[in-house]
Amino acid sequence: MRAPRLSLIVTGVLALAMSGCMRTPTPVSTSRADLDALAYRGSAPVMPARVANAYAATEGPYRLDAGDKLRIVVFGQEGLSNTYAVDAGGSITMPLIGGVRAKGLSPAELAGVITARLKHGYIREPYVAVEIEAYRPFFILGEVTAPGQYPYVPNMTAESAVAIAGGFTPRAQRGEVKLTRTYPAGPLTSMVPLATTLKPGDTLLIGERWF
Repeated sequence: MRAPRLSLIVTGVLALAMSGCMRTPTPVSTSRADLDALAYRGSAPVMPARVANAYAATEGPYRLDAGDKLRIVVFGQEGLSNTYAVDAGGSITMPLIGGVRAKGLSPAELAGVITARLKHGYIREPYVAVEIEAYRPFFILGEVTAPGQYPYVPNMTAESAVAIAGGFTPRAQRGEVKLTRTYPAGPLTSMVPLATTLKPGDTLLIGERWF
């Protein structure tokens, strides 16, 4: 009697194993709401990875441009130490050395250029420091109460920029804004969330809703 009983046990085990192998996995349902939850945080859409990477890849030392105000100190030279504005042509004008191209340079690079110019027949061993006293303004256009040019505040976001400009108009598209930022290689424009941190000289365009 042992053989038939063993056969029954083996048959039962095989049947259980086969039923486990043949079982169809429970499908995972992905609804439109689930997809929206992946693409949105709150009411503001997340910046697409390719756009975020594009901005990250072009970030680097702050580059000077028209509208920046600089505090330049030439140690031991009170006549040269002063506040200088980068003019519309992208230059500053200093005593002794005249016009110096600042646009596109970092503060450290500009200090190096000024040092080299002063060394050339004016001061034997100049020591120059350049720091930003006031950043160039940002611009906000489109569906805000008071579009225009405003002073830049460090660490401000697109949302705070909208608040500075008096808030959205009733027709404004509120989920995301169009940001244009200029780099040495040229401007980059994309739709970004309201939580995006701005840079001096950025231009925001608030679009109009179509519904």
